[in-house]
Amino acid sequence: MATDMAPGNDLADGLGPLIERFDHVSMAVRSIESGTSFVALVGGVRFDGGLSPREDFYWEQYRLPGWGTLEIIAAVNQNDPSHFINRFIAERGEGLHHLTLKVTNIEEAVDAARALGFTVVGFDDSDPTWKEAFVHPKSSSGVLVQLAEFPDGEH
Repeated sequence: MATDMAPGNDLADGLGPLIERFDHVSMAVRSIESGTSFVALVGGVRFDGGLSPREDFYWEQYRLPGWGTLEIIAAVNQNDPSHFINRFIAERGEGLHHLTLKVTNIEEAVDAARALGFTVVGFDDSDPTWKEAFVHPKSSSGVLVQLAEFPDGEH
């Protein structure tokens, strides 16, 4: 994936036309309780949360003053070394896990990302109210990017 980054050169449109908005940033924590100290520091107000559809992790979302949305995620079984959150924490510690971009069409976004040379994993369109895929961090400067298609007001 080569891009001419010389001053004055515009970057390609990339996924721009398919991105509706930056939705949230997500932190992986050992427990929801351990993540709430950071939320208190930045003045977050909880507005949503619960158990994931697969019932393998908890999530809570907080509105941050002037920032947008922070999500914290924690595995239900903290002793399961194969769970993606536990693997992440074992390798990197608690902290930033992913950025989520709300896209207008998940299939088109995945195709466009792949056409640009990015590795896309974890495509899931089984829930019509939440379709997602991830741009692998090895192909995106170390950042896991969640692409999500969902109706406004749903998530």
